[in-house]
Amino acid sequence: MSKYNPLWEYIEKSKSECLQLTFADLKKILGFEIDHSFLTYKKELKEFGYMVSKISLKEKFIIFNKI
Repeated sequence: MSKYNPLWEYIEKSKSECLQLTFADLKKILGFEIDHSFLTYKKELKEFGYMVSKISLKEKFIIFNKI
């Protein structure tokens, strides 16, 4: 179990084809701000049927798409 499991479960439960979450949303879900380790952990998301399609550091959001 990784520190990002609460986020993966949130995304999976959404059942959305495409989900955009702000960094503030992510902090609410996780209880901490995402960091560079997210880039390593994001591959775990495939086990939940989703993938990261875009990360915007400037606009502070991430888009997740159903596989």
